[in-house]
Order: sequence, then C-alpha cells, then structure tokens
Amino acid sequence: MKQIIDAAELNRLIDRLAADIASRNKKEKNIALVGIKRRGVPLAERLAARLVKKRAGEIPVGAIDITLYRDDLQLVAETPIVRGTEIAFDINGRTILLVDDVIYTGRTTRAALASLLDFGRPKAIRLAVLIDRGRRELPIQPDFTGKTIETRRDDLVDICLEEEDGKDGVFLTLRK
Repeated sequence: MKQIIDAAELNRLIDRLAADIASRNKKEKNIALVGIKRRGVPLAERLAARLVKKRAGEIPVGAIDITLYRDDLQLVAETPIVRGTEIAFDINGRTILLVDDVIYTGRTTRAALASLLDFGRPKAIRLAVLIDRGRRELPIQPDFTGKTIETRRDDLVDICLEEEDGKDGVFLTLRK
C-alpha cells in the first residue's frame, strides 16, 4: 500500500472541492449535502463546514445507507449490515449534493440515487467525489471532483479520514 495523497493535500482537495461547489451554486438558496455511508458522510460534513464560510446560512447534512439498494447484495454478504439513513430535513424541492469518497464503476452512486428518491423529489441532485478513478460501468459522472487518478481494474484506492480511521490520506494498492 502506497500513500499517494497526504493529509495536507487531502485538505487542499476538500478546500478546492468546496470552492468549486460554492462558485457553481452561488444562486442556489436551498442546498443540502447527503453523504454516502461510510466515508462520504464525514466528507460531506467537512464540505458543509467549508461551504458555510463561503455562503450565508446553515447547510443541512444527511447520511444515506445504500446497503439494501446494491445490485450485488446477494454477492456481498449473506446477512448484510444495514447502518441506517439519517436525513432529518425535507429533500423535496432542494438541490441535493450527494457526496462520496471515491467513484469507480458508478454502482454505489446508482444505489444512492435509488435510495435518496425514496425520501422525496429534489429539485436537482449533483454528485461530488473526492477521487475519481474512472472505469465506469454505468453512465454516471461526478459534477464535482477533487482529483482524478488512473488505476487498473484490480487496484484498490483507500481513503482514510480522521473521523473514521484516525488519520487522513489516500492510499493505493497495486494488484497484479
């Protein structure tokens, strides 16, 4: 496992992501962030904290669990662990910024969209990811990306966040 992004660079990526989101949503008054569990949630909270500094008013943050919406549920585990969804605000008519740490095939995002739409009808849904590693299997692209990296299909990209892992960084494991 090789560290490809250290804590300082990870924070700069989040700052740039927040700046891009703020500049492209200047006129949007009714925005909320929803992080995909697990690491999308602390990332959404960090983005919201930075966005509050750039915009007037509070930005609600929710968390969505996609476990039961996965298209590979029967392949992942006999008894899946459901972590629960916490969205304590009305999503109807809001612009929702769906946040995840890494986008790869697009399947996690597809599951998150299906789950989110069970809570109502947002005005729009945008996707923000910290790392885009390409190789989509579904026609899903992020609206906001911290960094794009090239990987092979079998490589692993691990995002570590202080809130979940006790440290910040991005690690790459090359598989043959």
